[in-house]
Amino acid sequence: MNIAKTLWNLRIRLHVALHYWPHFIRQPRRYLLLLRRLDLFLKTLQHNKFARLGKGLRLDLYVPSYPGKAFFKACDKFRQFDGGKLPCTGVLLSVTKACPFDCAHCYQRLDTGRDVDLELLIDATRRLQDMGVCFFNIEGGDPFVRYERLKAVRDVIRDDAEVWVNSTGYAMTEERLRELDPTAIMFSLHSADPETFNRFMGRANAWETLRAGIAVCKACEVPFAFNACLMESAFSDGGFERVMDMAREEGASLVQIIKPKPAGAWLADAGSMFSAAGEQAAIAKINRYNLARSHRAYPPISAQILEESAEVFGCTAGGTDRFYINAKGDVQPCEFLNISFGNLAEEDFGVIFERMRAIFRRPGTCMLCEQEAARIHRLYEQHALTRLPLPPDLSREIYENWDKGENTRLYEKAEKTRWS
Repeated sequence: MNIAKTLWNLRIRLHVALHYWPHFIRQPRRYLLLLRRLDLFLKTLQHNKFARLGKGLRLDLYVPSYPGKAFFKACDKFRQFDGGKLPCTGVLLSVTKACPFDCAHCYQRLDTGRDVDLELLIDATRRLQDMGVCFFNIEGGDPFVRYERLKAVRDVIRDDAEVWVNSTGYAMTEERLRELDPTAIMFSLHSADPETFNRFMGRANAWETLRAGIAVCKACEVPFAFNACLMESAFSDGGFERVMDMAREEGASLVQIIKPKPAGAWLADAGSMFSAAGEQAAIAKINRYNLARSHRAYPPISAQILEESAEVFGCTAGGTDRFYINAKGDVQPCEFLNISFGNLAEEDFGVIFERMRAIFRRPGTCMLCEQEAARIHRLYEQHALTRLPLPPDLSREIYENWDKGENTRLYEKAEKTRWS
């Protein structure tokens, strides 16, 4: 660990200790247990490269920047000692299905239907903040296509939560971005080659649209990041390196590497999975960019292939750390697991959320989106469905008897540090 990272670790630990002391001055044991939990959490993030994002320090994509209000709200998750599941801190929220692109990997390809009533999304957003959510990742489709919906949801998110917006750059303007005032914009960058990128996105001007969006962010001084869905071959043919070179040259704050998942458009495509050898090769390169001094000029990488490992967080779907609400109002464990626990237009959000959390009471080491894809696809075909996710009754056939694997170590240790 380099000296700067060591000093940041010390500073964060000291600040956290001082921040929570007034809350626990009459409960010293709870205070010490909280610090132990937060120490476990911070140790889990040491594979990451810490970097500046705006005025804050980024420890992980889904951990709000230190030392903002949202960061300490995320830390509050570990103040739950009296039984029950630790609070959820993040949500991926789709405000519209509308999108002018036709991405090859789209996990929403079969999520057809009308956008849910805006007031239902706004109500869920307000309630989530009160429940502890401090990281809102808003997407579409492309949310700027239905800007009025994006702005309406953003307007009810308080300053103790971060707002990241996923976009292609389409319909983004300086006026809109300044009015929106997001924490950051996340652009899709699945290849640094313009022609390959256009083919992947299914639109001849996708590259031009991306470059225009980046220019708008720079003009408004809004931090931006890239997410890249990279196949295994990208880690052997130079594709990964070219994406990272572009991220460095453009000044991206962070790069998210998305592992191809058998979901949506790729639900039946087992070929989208990494081999064991390919996974290890990808991890080695990602670690080099994040940890080696020779690559310190590059932005940090947040990689699902690492975050989802048993040594880090495992699967945090279902409201352990995050979950997904799609554009038509289905509440899903994550965007890649095409099952639904209910729809906002049909049931109260709180009822649906608690139903899902009861199934995901303990985070596991099994990637359910990968394990259950074949069963989901089989039910989809057997019942001649035309849309995803599976409706709640068929979804129940999936989750009633699945194996989530062993408990994730971080949460297992955290759960053991309870007040008694």
